[in-house]
Amino acid sequence: MNIWTTRSVDIANQKNYLDLLYKIYPISPNLRRDLGDDDCKKVKFAFDHKDKTLLIKTLCSFDVFPIKDSYVAYLKRDPSAIERNPQTIDRLYGELCEMGYADIIDKCSAPKETNRQIGPMFKNWVDKGCIGTKIYNNPAEFLINEKENAVLNTSDAEMQKFAKEYLGYDRNKGLDFVARFNGTYILGEAKFITDFGGHQNAQFDDAIHTVNSKRVEGVHPEIKVINVAILDGVLYIKNKGKLYDTINRNNDNIILSALLLREFLYSL
Repeated sequence: MNIWTTRSVDIANQKNYLDLLYKIYPISPNLRRDLGDDDCKKVKFAFDHKDKTLLIKTLCSFDVFPIKDSYVAYLKRDPSAIERNPQTIDRLYGELCEMGYADIIDKCSAPKETNRQIGPMFKNWVDKGCIGTKIYNNPAEFLINEKENAVLNTSDAEMQKFAKEYLGYDRNKGLDFVARFNGTYILGEAKFITDFGGHQNAQFDDAIHTVNSKRVEGVHPEIKVINVAILDGVLYIKNKGKLYDTINRNNDNIILSALLLREFLYSL
């Protein structure tokens, strides 16, 4: 196991890890989605008048459709399909009638899932200046001052574009972290892995692909670049599962907690 990974495991298993992590990922209960009075009135009118088409068109315009159904995504992306598929509309309408108006509104105004809050939190933490160096939001300015230690903190896509053009980054995937310390550039993906299995395992795999990615040959080979996976969560729990097994077998790649990121950067 890499020394930075070992230290991350130690922090997670020996200290008040979750209390410390909350400064970076301050998860809070979600407020319910706000449906305006006009939206509610439109749903009520369509429901009361048994207007199937208007009801489903209106509900498809909301962030959340009240029924989990594999066909709804298609209707959302192509509303004209509502007119062309009467049996599908009848089926959905029957379920909506069974739910009732109050339950429909309740489902449509459900709060966002917790994992959807997490994405911007790491960058927000970086923006607070917690790394201790200057932060640039403009790639050109970040590049001009190439002698200083600094962080580039802008959109995932803009950091990906910078890394591809200047550092030979070879993934069609945005980045969460770009920095320069003592002449070395650091490219990273940050994830808070909240549980085992499914989507969370895919998030872990995504970060591992980034840390394993190779540079495009010939793109400023004189510049030193390190890929890192800035991971937190259940992967550091010692068990026989896939996540811990992967990091346990890792000797060379930098996989570390965000709690150790600053120390790692200043050690370069």
